[in-house]
Amino acid sequence: MHQFDLSNAQWHASSYSNGDGGNCVEVTDTVPGLVPVRDSKLGTDGPVLTFPSRTWTHFLGLLRG
Repeated sequence: MHQFDLSNAQWHASSYSNGDGGNCVEVTDTVPGLVPVRDSKLGTDGPVLTFPSRTWTHFLGLLRG
């Protein structure tokens, strides 16, 4: 398992997240070739899932239909 320093990462909230701090999925592009994803409801130091960029792009394509 790889560890990445995401302490200075710029996180971007999903466009589907609501404005009151709930239901917020965030991603960052600070790790080349990978897409770290977190749930901001769990706090900024909560768990982060990391996906290969290609897998994340495919996933988004499936969501868009």
